[in-house]
Amino acid sequence: MNNPGLHADGVISIGGIITRGETLQNSLREIVADFARTRGLSQIDALSEYYSPTTRQRALIERAVVARGSFEDGWAHVFVSDKFGEATTHWRKLEDRVRRGVGNPCPLLLIGLPKAIVE
Repeated sequence: MNNPGLHADGVISIGGIITRGETLQNSLREIVADFARTRGLSQIDALSEYYSPTTRQRALIERAVVARGSFEDGWAHVFVSDKFGEATTHWRKLEDRVRRGVGNPCPLLLIGLPKAIVE
Protein backbone atom coordinates (compact mmCIF):
# COMPACT_ATOMS: atom_id res chain seq x y z
CA MET A 1 0.00 0.00 0.00
CA ASN A 2 0.97 3.61 -0.27
CA ASN A 3 2.97 5.34 2.42
CA PRO A 4 0.65 7.96 3.94
CA GLY A 5 3.71 10.10 4.65
CA LEU A 6 4.38 10.53 0.94
CA HIS A 7 0.94 12.10 0.48
CA ALA A 8 1.31 14.27 3.57
CA ASP A 9 4.72 15.45 2.31
CA GLY A 10 3.24 16.36 -1.08
CA VAL A 11 5.29 13.75 -2.96
CA ILE A 12 2.24 11.91 -4.34
CA SER A 13 -1.32 13.10 -4.89
CA ILE A 14 -3.11 9.80 -5.36
CA GLY A 15 -2.41 6.10 -5.12
CA GLY A 16 -3.63 3.72 -7.80
CA ILE A 17 -4.05 -0.04 -7.51
CA ILE A 18 -5.27 -2.39 -10.21
CA THR A 19 -5.96 -5.95 -9.11
CA ARG A 20 -8.20 -8.94 -9.76
CA GLY A 21 -11.82 -8.12 -9.02
CA GLU A 22 -14.05 -10.43 -7.02
CA THR A 23 -15.67 -12.09 -10.07
CA LEU A 24 -12.28 -12.70 -11.70
CA GLN A 25 -10.74 -14.08 -8.49
CA ASN A 26 -13.72 -16.39 -7.96
CA SER A 27 -13.56 -17.68 -11.55
CA LEU A 28 -9.84 -18.29 -11.97
CA ARG A 29 -9.98 -22.08 -11.53
CA GLU A 30 -12.75 -22.32 -14.12
CA ILE A 31 -10.85 -20.04 -16.52
CA VAL A 32 -7.60 -22.00 -16.17
CA ALA A 33 -9.37 -25.36 -16.53
CA ASP A 34 -11.11 -24.09 -19.68
CA PHE A 35 -7.73 -22.92 -21.00
CA ALA A 36 -6.38 -26.45 -20.53
CA ARG A 37 -9.43 -28.06 -22.17
CA THR A 38 -9.41 -25.81 -25.24
CA ARG A 39 -5.69 -26.44 -25.79
CA GLY A 40 -5.85 -30.18 -25.16
CA LEU A 41 -3.59 -30.04 -22.10
CA SER A 42 -4.29 -33.38 -20.48
CA GLN A 43 -0.96 -34.27 -18.87
CA ILE A 44 1.86 -32.48 -17.07
CA ASP A 45 4.30 -32.72 -19.99
CA ALA A 46 1.86 -30.77 -22.19
CA LEU A 47 2.33 -27.74 -19.91
CA SER A 48 5.95 -27.26 -21.02
CA GLU A 49 4.89 -24.85 -23.76
CA TYR A 50 3.52 -22.51 -21.07
CA TYR A 51 5.59 -23.18 -17.94
CA SER A 52 7.61 -25.83 -16.14
CA PRO A 53 6.11 -27.00 -12.85
CA THR A 54 8.58 -27.61 -10.06
CA THR A 55 8.93 -31.03 -8.46
CA ARG A 56 6.71 -29.85 -5.61
CA GLN A 57 4.08 -28.54 -8.05
CA ARG A 58 4.17 -31.79 -10.05
CA ALA A 59 3.42 -33.78 -6.90
CA LEU A 60 0.56 -31.43 -6.01
CA ILE A 61 -0.84 -31.63 -9.55
CA GLU A 62 -0.73 -35.44 -9.54
CA ARG A 63 -2.64 -35.55 -6.23
CA ALA A 64 -5.15 -32.92 -7.37
CA VAL A 65 -5.82 -34.75 -10.65
CA VAL A 66 -6.92 -37.80 -8.67
CA ALA A 67 -8.94 -35.74 -6.18
CA ARG A 68 -10.62 -33.53 -8.83
CA GLY A 69 -11.25 -36.27 -11.39
CA SER A 70 -9.50 -34.72 -14.38
CA PHE A 71 -6.12 -33.33 -15.30
CA GLU A 72 -7.58 -29.98 -16.31
CA ASP A 73 -9.43 -29.44 -13.02
CA GLY A 74 -6.56 -30.78 -10.91
CA TRP A 75 -3.95 -28.62 -12.63
CA ALA A 76 -6.21 -25.54 -12.49
CA HIS A 77 -6.71 -26.03 -8.75
CA VAL A 78 -2.97 -26.26 -8.07
CA PHE A 79 -1.93 -23.52 -10.51
CA VAL A 80 -4.46 -20.99 -9.20
CA SER A 81 -3.67 -21.82 -5.57
CA ASP A 82 0.04 -21.34 -6.25
CA LYS A 83 -0.11 -18.23 -8.42
CA PHE A 84 -3.35 -16.44 -7.52
CA GLY A 85 -4.29 -17.77 -4.10
CA GLU A 86 -5.56 -16.03 -1.00
CA ALA A 87 -2.07 -14.88 -0.02
CA THR A 88 -1.84 -12.66 -3.12
CA THR A 89 -3.53 -9.30 -3.54
CA HIS A 90 -7.03 -9.37 -4.95
CA TRP A 91 -10.14 -7.27 -4.45
CA ARG A 92 -11.37 -8.82 -1.20
CA LYS A 93 -7.97 -8.45 0.48
CA LEU A 94 -7.59 -4.91 -0.86
CA GLU A 95 -11.05 -3.97 0.36
CA ASP A 96 -10.26 -5.33 3.85
CA ARG A 97 -7.05 -3.29 4.01
CA VAL A 98 -8.72 -0.09 2.87
CA ARG A 99 -11.48 -0.54 5.47
CA ARG A 100 -8.77 -0.91 8.13
CA GLY A 101 -7.39 2.46 7.04
CA VAL A 102 -4.28 1.30 5.21
CA GLY A 103 -3.36 4.05 2.77
CA ASN A 104 -5.04 6.88 4.68
CA PRO A 105 -5.01 9.80 4.19
CA CYS A 106 -3.84 9.35 0.60
CA PRO A 107 -6.75 9.24 -1.87
CA LEU A 108 -6.82 5.88 -3.62
CA LEU A 109 -8.05 4.90 -7.06
CA LEU A 110 -8.88 1.19 -6.86
CA ILE A 111 -9.73 -0.89 -9.92
CA GLY A 112 -10.85 -4.50 -9.69
CA LEU A 113 -10.69 -6.28 -13.03
CA PRO A 114 -13.86 -8.37 -13.65
CA LYS A 115 -14.15 -11.88 -15.09
CA ALA A 116 -15.69 -10.32 -18.21
CA ILE A 117 -12.27 -9.12 -19.42
CA VAL A 118 -11.14 -12.70 -20.05
CA GLU A 119 -11.90 -14.00 -23.53
